Amino acid sequence: QVQLVESGGGLVQAGGSLRLSCVASRRTFGTWRMGWFRQAPGKEREFVSRITWNLGNTAYADSVKGRFTISKDSVKNTVYLQMNDLKPEDTAVYYCAAGLTGERSTQGYEYWGQGTQVTVSL
Repeated sequence: QVQLVESGGGLVQAGGSLRLSCVASRRTFGTWRMGWFRQAPGKEREFVSRITWNLGNTAYADSVKGRFTISKDSVKNTVYLQMNDLKPEDTAVYYCAAGLTGERSTQGYEYWGQGTQVTVSL
């Protein structure tokens, strides 16, 4: 069993920045993938970014490419999502996820955090 705990959400003005953190209870992940997804009210959960734990390979949704950066700290068992130049359309609950085969779909992610709210105002 893996527990994921997100933090770092909040209210920010458009153009501002936030850094989300996801602390995992598991000490080593090997080839697992860690992903960030988001869900706005009335919309489906959508892929934001993911990183492979062993090699650090990253992938991003087109909507956040160039503005968001995913990274990891293996010592702290933590994955980060640095979000710059935030826009109102980035407003959503952001979820951290972990899984063996996770890519851009929610399929393949076995474990999910409780989510952290990000609100971007004009």
